[in-house]
Amino acid sequence: MKRYGTKTEFTLNLNKYKSMNKKTIVIGGGAAGCFAAIFAAESGSETVIIEPNGRLGKKLSITGKGRCNITNDCDRDTFLKNISRNSSFLYGAISRFDTKDCMDFIESLGVPLKTERGNRVFPVSDKASDIVNAIGKRAERLGVKIIRDRAVKIDCSQEERRVIGVKTEKGFIPGDKVILATGGLSYPATGSTGDGYKMARALGHTVTPLSPSLVPLETVTDCLPMAGLNIKNALFTLLDNEKKKKLFSEQGEFTFESYGIGGPLTLSASSRMDNITEGRYTVSIDFKPALDEKKLDLRLLREISFAPSKTAFDIMRTLLPEKLVSAIIQEAGVPNCRRAGEITSNERKALISALKGFKLDIKAFRPIKEAIITDGGICVKEINPTDMQSKLIRGLHFAGEIIDVSGYTGGFNLQIAYSTAKAAAVL
Repeated sequence: MKRYGTKTEFTLNLNKYKSMNKKTIVIGGGAAGCFAAIFAAESGSETVIIEPNGRLGKKLSITGKGRCNITNDCDRDTFLKNISRNSSFLYGAISRFDTKDCMDFIESLGVPLKTERGNRVFPVSDKASDIVNAIGKRAERLGVKIIRDRAVKIDCSQEERRVIGVKTEKGFIPGDKVILATGGLSYPATGSTGDGYKMARALGHTVTPLSPSLVPLETVTDCLPMAGLNIKNALFTLLDNEKKKKLFSEQGEFTFESYGIGGPLTLSASSRMDNITEGRYTVSIDFKPALDEKKLDLRLLREISFAPSKTAFDIMRTLLPEKLVSAIIQEAGVPNCRRAGEITSNERKALISALKGFKLDIKAFRPIKEAIITDGGICVKEINPTDMQSKLIRGLHFAGEIIDVSGYTGGFNLQIAYSTAKAAAVL
């Protein structure tokens, strides 16, 4: 029997029979909303998406620098280890629609996929637009109606505490089931404006404190001289000075910005941080992870022997991008103009120490509008983890970033969107 994701066609047909004549309203046309609408329509429900943007999947189209890191090719246990908030809540949802199911589904839409470093999954074309277009076409073929409007209130019967429809800026849309998938507060230009939190609060739901996650970081150190510099192969370590603990350490890529640091390693590290206070967090960067201190010292001695009359600045330019040299020399306490042949053994040790452990004290997260995701959201204690249905209002379900669950970089947050969307739409 042909399989579709984790459900057989028999199960799909049974769900379709049960859902006949029901109407599902999905609020939000992002990743979670689009998947929820498709799954609801496949189960036989008349389905509409309310989305004020001019197109669906706007945020999805810019993920992964426009390449779309669609999911992570890992097993369930690995997936859950990469969920930083409320991982146990997702156990059932990821068990029923896991990363392999997601990959099968996307490829069934005609988009071939590939797996890269860290088991990150991308379309072979490296174009997020291929994913967005395929999802849009699938929704269109299923008869999903797109309503270009903004939802302002979820209406419910006061006696039964059950949803009856959605009020929008232009009118009222009746429905038996509402899936709230409006995202968080990150990237407001894509439509994540926090409307979903307001609608949920109006119905009695608790919204846990909201904060940025997977976000660039502001540093106490002035990084303006290095702004725009992209470091491709560094060992990046985040230290919690209060707890005297290493929170994150990984080799890869990051960027210097005028305000501090950004890029993949910075985003990953930020998700391990909570309340930033003065002196609590420090990033230590090893710019030469392939060389130990002894080999690096031999390299320095060789460069010095070749050009003893050159300055310390000139010598360090053979090891580092020019924009970074002054910062390293300054941290080491060696004058820029020091003749190479006059550099002492202690000064060499200081230079090596700066190369292998350049310190940046963290001052703050960048604003939430610059974050990839939002930490916090609808309290999971008020949501049934089996079908993502509200425990307060029957017929109200949640999917995606609006729920208080989040993960690390690598496709995990998008997979949260698909898995919760499947549970909300079908079960």
